[in-house]
Amino acid sequence: MIVTTTENVPGHRVAWVFGTAFGIVVRSRGIGGNIAASFRSIGGGEIVEYTKLVDDTRRQAMDRLMQNAAQMGANAVVMMRFDSGEIAQGMNEVVAYGTAVAVEPLQQ
Repeated sequence: MIVTTTENVPGHRVAWVFGTAFGIVVRSRGIGGNIAASFRSIGGGEIVEYTKLVDDTRRQAMDRLMQNAAQMGANAVVMMRFDSGEIAQGMNEVVAYGTAVAVEPLQQ
């Protein structure tokens, strides 16, 4: 599955547009991670517990996006974006979304 933030895939043409595909993940921060992050924030710098949480969540949202696009019959997603927000205190959502398309190589 090709996933790109651009409108087109170089060397390919869009043969069919299936529509919007998405992958959603909602996560809560565990108390252990919050405690460790609180201690790290005292000294400043990167809070690796939250960095890992965000990275894992984005990867899972991307996996779900690709699964959703494949179920639609697509072999690519163009104009992929992330969106995130807080649903409730301590609960965040990450959405990966884009346009599910079928692309085919350009004739040379």
